[in-house]
Amino acid sequence: MKDTPHPPRVPRPPPGFARTVRGLGYGLGQSARAAWYGGQYILANKLAPPMHGAPPVRPGSLPGWDTIRADLFQLFRRDWRNVEDGYYPPPTDMMPPPGRAVAKALDFLRDLPAVNLRRRLGTNSEVFDARTRERYPRYYLQNFHYQSDGWLSDASAARYDHQVEVLFTGGADAMRRQALVPIGDWLRAHGGAEGRRHLDVACGTARFLHDLKRTHPGLSVTGLDLSDAYLRRARRVLRRFPDIALTQGLAERLPAASGGVDLVTSVYLFHELPRKVRRAVAAEMARVLAPGGRLVIVDSIQLGDHGPYDALLDRFPIAFHEPYYADYIRDDLVRVLTDLGLVHAGTERAFLSRVMVFDKPADGGE
Repeated sequence: MKDTPHPPRVPRPPPGFARTVRGLGYGLGQSARAAWYGGQYILANKLAPPMHGAPPVRPGSLPGWDTIRADLFQLFRRDWRNVEDGYYPPPTDMMPPPGRAVAKALDFLRDLPAVNLRRRLGTNSEVFDARTRERYPRYYLQNFHYQSDGWLSDASAARYDHQVEVLFTGGADAMRRQALVPIGDWLRAHGGAEGRRHLDVACGTARFLHDLKRTHPGLSVTGLDLSDAYLRRARRVLRRFPDIALTQGLAERLPAASGGVDLVTSVYLFHELPRKVRRAVAAEMARVLAPGGRLVIVDSIQLGDHGPYDALLDRFPIAFHEPYYADYIRDDLVRVLTDLGLVHAGTERAFLSRVMVFDKPADGGE
């Protein structure tokens, strides 16, 4: 996906000593990030109640922390290599200011007893009531990850990014950024970002959109999400970029004309959809994509993507209440998208995520 005769459009880091210093700074920053979030993951795991119904663990079937940490730092090396290759600028927010970092950690830890109580009792539909079911589909009205308020409150939106970084021990932003590589390749092959239209489906708090717009300021960007609370948070995250359009709506009924979008992205959506809805969303993405356009999906790895992690994938939906995850990790998404007329341009693993790339034939072929 990186092979292109066109020069990168993102400014490269300065050469020589300054470039080396920036690389060292990146490495130190990511090491601190991994230690900070990884420590909270270990603490949260110690405080969690026993998992009931989890598949038995065969000796040696679960990867140790040394294996996971080595794989995480492989992701970080890849992330910095992309910076050096000009795919996106160096991240500037690897660690929040100390006061904010501590406040976020304390908020996360204060919420853990409520999360663990839901785990213990198997309570996962607190957000399903007469008021919410009039506005949202049933599959959406759950306490995914056993988190407080599901996706429906400002407190949940404010806590979400910290929770995800703890879950991925500091690797979430770096995994999201891998989508910028196939996007950058496509934009360079098609004359740049000016005048190009992009849609991010289920944008959440817009961490990915922030990196995308920072990298390609000329791109016309739209983010769609079903949660009003998460869109409010997204507007705060994107306050530097007031030209980004944010809209509330269903991924299975995208508010875009057929063939009206050059680039479509989706980050961590498909594993939270039931199979029928997953296919409806895929069909909508294929519909709105312009002939010659590109779809990039970042989501959890699936069974067989990396053998040492297969046992983790079977345990994950039980520990974190992901009701559609067991089906997702067995779903042939490449076939689903190619059956819709898209061409599979490649899939790459990035730590615990997979980056899937599909192109729509320029002639609108079947």
